[in-house]
Amino acid sequence: MRKIIYWVHTSIDGFVDGPNGEFDWPVMGPELSAYSESLDERVDTLLFGRPVWEMMVGFWPNAESISQDPHILAFAPFWRATPKIVFSHDYPGDEWTTRVIGTDLAAEVTALKAEPGKDLLLTGGASIAAALTAHGLVDEYHIAVHPVVLGGGRKLFGEPKERLNLRATESRLLDGQVVVTSYHRAS
Repeated sequence: MRKIIYWVHTSIDGFVDGPNGEFDWPVMGPELSAYSESLDERVDTLLFGRPVWEMMVGFWPNAESISQDPHILAFAPFWRATPKIVFSHDYPGDEWTTRVIGTDLAAEVTALKAEPGKDLLLTGGASIAAALTAHGLVDEYHIAVHPVVLGGGRKLFGEPKERLNLRATESRLLDGQVVVTSYHRAS
């Protein structure tokens, strides 16, 4: 069975974006970029909620013409070449979308996980991560905590209805400032 890996950046106060949707605060140094690339090597499909998708599709198709940052130069070709699934009830898709999942989330994602292939990477997004977590479909959480206090925005885990017990499997300080901890669902 394929795993869903949730890879997300958060502030110290637990927000995935700022009060006005800002996402200009994560700093991708060489060690954090290498960590992200190691997750990419494990997967063959990228998963996005619609808000993150709209941000990604507005940047990654032509990222190299916007920035020569080493992380961007490494990730852009991978992003373009990898199948991408968007979760949305009303998004029709676009030229970069491989598939849209909008109905019966639990059944469709369970079937997706049962398909042959490598693992699936859910990048960012609070709402879809919370929904998949509520259905017990996220297997690993990789959370990068950046040294910034945002004071508001979307919470990392939204407003969960039930307790989520996780087991920490590793924690690292990367680039001297970002703490990345990986967790698995507790059995």
